[in-house]
Amino acid sequence: MKKEEVPQDKGLLNSAHTKELTYAVDENGEYTTALSSGWDPKTIALNNAIKEIEERVAKAKERVQNNETSPIEYYMELHKMDLPILSSYVGLWQWRVKRHFKPKIFKKLSQKTLQKYADVFEISIEELKHIS
Repeated sequence: MKKEEVPQDKGLLNSAHTKELTYAVDENGEYTTALSSGWDPKTIALNNAIKEIEERVAKAKERVQNNETSPIEYYMELHKMDLPILSSYVGLWQWRVKRHFKPKIFKKLSQKTLQKYADVFEISIEELKHIS
């Protein structure tokens, strides 16, 4: 797109001091950078993604409260992680982390294992055990 066509829609960066750097073509046909305050399609996509994440967090919290999953799954969703990422952060196989989603198994975890999860989520073991 041409430099003068860079979108300036009201976006998530609604600030006089915050702009997004984009690439555009100048009057000589050369690539250059331009600042954009936002672009409606991008804002819509980001809002949809955020809404989906919030729904997944709410569903995970409900499953914890219904004793269908452990708080580990809730905190994983809250921190925008998936199983492979959480697994790599705690240094455990994915199947073991998934197993820790089972409330019966979660209640039997050692302090050392609970601490690994608490460290990843930057919370205390007590917070890990009891979501609010």
